Formats: sequence, structure tokens, C-alpha cells
Amino acid sequence: MRLEYIRDFYRLSERIGTAGQPTREQFDAVADAGYEVVLNLAPYRDGSGALADEAELVAARGMQYAHIPVDWDAPRPEDADAFFAAMRAHAGRKLFVHCIANRRVSAFLYLYRVLCEDVPEAVAARDLHRLWTPTGVWGEFLTAVRSRGRTGERRGENEDTGGGGG
Repeated sequence: MRLEYIRDFYRLSERIGTAGQPTREQFDAVADAGYEVVLNLAPYRDGSGALADEAELVAARGMQYAHIPVDWDAPRPEDADAFFAAMRAHAGRKLFVHCIANRRVSAFLYLYRVLCEDVPEAVAARDLHRLWTPTGVWGEFLTAVRSRGRTGERRGENEDTGGGGG
């Protein structure tokens, strides 16, 4: 099985792959591709397509699992903070980040790349818009998080010199 068969799979970089919800069998392809961590942003709800036993499926394939359930109808800045922390916690590892349709993930990675990795907004927006253009509550969410910047990770906040790292 190939990663490209997973709904809306997109290789953002050599280290980060994104997608919609994989099937049970497709997690084999995720593991075979060398991903070490699966980060799931979809809450489990009957009928959503999410897998209630995903943590066990992932662990059985030798990968770590992290879950940040983001409500599609009400994403919160605190969700972004948790996502940024998870990304930092797994820095340098090969990450497979997914939700149901790769919409939540693409929005969160757009924010992470712009706010935490200093990727130019136009570059991050190109990858986001490859999948969709957030409007409504998602457009408002992106604006709110971008306007407040990083929480606990602002440039210079954790540096003795007060310099511009981050």
C-alpha cells in the first residue's frame, strides 16, 4: 500500500506528511514510510470516520501517538498552543499529522510554520490553499492566532540576550 492512497495525503517535507483519516490498513504504509509519530487532530465521534482504537493501531506498528481533538465547529487558540507544543516535543522526528480530511491539519501547520518556523506567509499559504481556503470560523481562527503570535514561544522570550531567536 502507498501513502498516496490515503485521503488527501501531502508530503510537506521529508520530515512531515499530512493527510485525512487513514484506514486501519493504511497505517501499515505510514509505518513502512518511516514515520515515527502520528499526531491526530480529529476528535473521535461515531460516524466521523475517526478510529476509536487508533492509539492502539499506531502503537502496534511501533509508532508513538499523540491526540489533540480539535472541534471542527469551534477551533480554539489553546488547540494551536497544544499543537505547537506537540510539534516542539517531536522536533527532528518524522511526523505523520492527520485529521479527517486534512483541513484542520493544513490550517494548524500553516500557523506553526509561519509563527514557529518563520516560513514566509506566502509559502505556507500556498501549501494551505493547495487543499482549501479557510473561511468562516476557520478564517477567524487563523486570524486570531496569527494576531496574537506564539504563546510561550515569542521571539526572545526564553533567551537571556533578548535576541531574535525562536
